[in-house]
Amino acid sequence: MKKNFAKISPDLSHSMGFAPLETRLPSPPGRIRGNGLNGIRILRSLTGFTLVEMLVVISVISLLMAILMPVLGRAKAAAYQVVCQSRLRQWGLGFEGYATQNRGFYPHTDGLDRSPPEPNKCLNIADKADWFGWVDMLPPLFGEKKWRDHAAGKAPGRDTIFQCPAAKAPPKRIEYFSYAMNSCLELDKNCKSPATDPGCNNMPSFLNTASVKTPARVILLFDQLLEPAKGYNNTGNPDKSAGTHCGSYPKAFSSRHARQQGKLGGLILYCDYHIDWTASVWKPEWPDNLEVPPRSDKDWFPY
Repeated sequence: MKKNFAKISPDLSHSMGFAPLETRLPSPPGRIRGNGLNGIRILRSLTGFTLVEMLVVISVISLLMAILMPVLGRAKAAAYQVVCQSRLRQWGLGFEGYATQNRGFYPHTDGLDRSPPEPNKCLNIADKADWFGWVDMLPPLFGEKKWRDHAAGKAPGRDTIFQCPAAKAPPKRIEYFSYAMNSCLELDKNCKSPATDPGCNNMPSFLNTASVKTPARVILLFDQLLEPAKGYNNTGNPDKSAGTHCGSYPKAFSSRHARQQGKLGGLILYCDYHIDWTASVWKPEWPDNLEVPPRSDKDWFPY
């Protein structure tokens, strides 16, 4: 008996849940079918990238890295500078709080070793003053240990308030101070004599803040040089003592924070506790052999 089959149209087949026969045919291995422009069918290989394609991708990635790396470097440096400013601001609060608790007096600029004083050793007035150095007197106000309470070889690092995060000490140096207090604020018997005034170390071991005439101008704490090879004011004249003292003079100033189109400079905490950036503290009229500024310099001397 002859059967009459109705021809199913493509549209009807879709409505009945069937797909056209052509779309159900398997594609050849490694090939995929697709419609090109104007209905022209194209075949694309799935076996991998060609050498040219890989070179193009590598070139694009290299270009992006070349663009992004300087940006990321500047962002990192800017973050370090913000953290440094924050730590200096905290030190400023410490100096202010200490002065409030001690009749207006600042702690000493220098500090002694970690070992306690020898029982039978007679300390002079200047030596006794060193036991009240700022790196030992102020940290307890923040809940931190005194500098001398840290074990030998385990001095506070860049992740602590004692150090600027942008400071890089020489590899073999375990202990260092990336911040230094202005040694001209005391100028007692343990300090160097000022220029043009030899032998004049008659300032008290502890500075009373009431004696500071221009606190917004007088330097209190500053970024200290750690790399001996750089030398003061980026002159390249080696300074072997760089970063070894918690109190120092203009040659110890460090320029490690970039501003003004990449120009380097350092941060300073002043006696009124504001913080500012400056390219250099070295005066053009100063001779190269100067260690301590003239007594008349109002940036370093408080009186």
